Amino acid sequence: MAYLINKTILFYSLLLFISCSKSEESTVVAPPVERKVNLQHFNNLYKEMDFKGKKAAMVCIYSEFPGYLPLEDPDEGISCVDDVARAVIMLTEYVQVYGNEASSLDKIKKLTEFVLSMQNDNGYFNNFIFWDKTINTWHQNSVAQLNWWSLRALWGLETAYPLLKNDADIKLRMEQSISKLKINIKRDLPINSLNKETINNIETPTWLPQKYAADQAAILILGLLKNYERTSDSDDLLMIDALAKGIIILQKGDADHYPYNAFLSYKNQWHAYGNDQANALLKAGKVLNKKEYINSALKEVDNFYPKLLQNGFAESFFIEAVGSNFSEISRTKFPQIAYGIRPIVSASAEAYSYSKNNNHLTIAKNFAAWLSGSNEAGTAIYNHDSGICFDGIVSATQINKNSGAESTIESLLILLEMEKLKQ
Repeated sequence: MAYLINKTILFYSLLLFISCSKSEESTVVAPPVERKVNLQHFNNLYKEMDFKGKKAAMVCIYSEFPGYLPLEDPDEGISCVDDVARAVIMLTEYVQVYGNEASSLDKIKKLTEFVLSMQNDNGYFNNFIFWDKTINTWHQNSVAQLNWWSLRALWGLETAYPLLKNDADIKLRMEQSISKLKINIKRDLPINSLNKETINNIETPTWLPQKYAADQAAILILGLLKNYERTSDSDDLLMIDALAKGIIILQKGDADHYPYNAFLSYKNQWHAYGNDQANALLKAGKVLNKKEYINSALKEVDNFYPKLLQNGFAESFFIEAVGSNFSEISRTKFPQIAYGIRPIVSASAEAYSYSKNNNHLTIAKNFAAWLSGSNEAGTAIYNHDSGICFDGIVSATQINKNSGAESTIESLLILLEMEKLKQ
């Protein structure tokens, strides 16, 4: 009898174990991925549209506190290629971090359609568009020419290409658009005559976009580099090398002398916004095995960036050469914006991915902390709950609480850079 009781208890115990095991298996849910990158406000600025017979989308340039409704500028418009192309780049980074979500891929495709539809018959891109879908062809920052928006269009299209290439229709139109744009760039970029000028006693290259624009040269390198990885076009290598040489000429000072290996942006000026030279040189140096690019970029990261942290961030400054040294003519401290911080974070993160030097990681973290309140105003600029990033710090006591496309996207790019470092 005892044997039968023990056997019965064992049988029911086994049934209970199996039942609990199945129950646990059926109810266990994988923990949600914690996303520090909140697209909520970006999605508010993102607007889908029918444009030139395609399902497209734009990102509204301006959004004002406190309601944060999209606002059209009467002179510029409601959206622009510069912001839409950078949104494509951001969402591609988002997909890299969080996976190929259908909604993100759909946004990338529709934003790419917008960029393609803004290409002028001359091969360059107009920048601005109005709510009624009229393309602004007359504003000085919207003329179809070799300028920021056309160069960022190249970068954006090439960034989106790997994600969209399985769609035969848009793949072909992207290839045609990029080819048309590159014909213009090769024609208009004067790299056959590497002449220099002296500005405020500073040696300055004259073969960059807008003749002197090292900042735009960096954007162009980032686009051409992706084109080269896709097509192996030798012309890309020639242009990248010429642009890199010009950028390196505009690196001034050294580890101990002002401006501490900073890359000037334009002529004798350094400005924070869009100063992607170190980032571009590091990426190109790694892909093309060009140690001179990498070494030059690391000098800015190692020497100039820490000085900005120690001495206080700047919006811009102008310098002149005095003998073999350089001195500052003038400096502007404000406004400070996410678009001025992101290039530094990108370059520092890129430096860390190359060197695995914890100093580079620390620099990236310290500058990224600008978003969370480690800044001149001691105020959080990015709100994780809403995804709103303020348009900048106007002074040590004043914040611009508007939140337009540029600030929103650039802040998200900063956060994505930091998320990639954790992978």
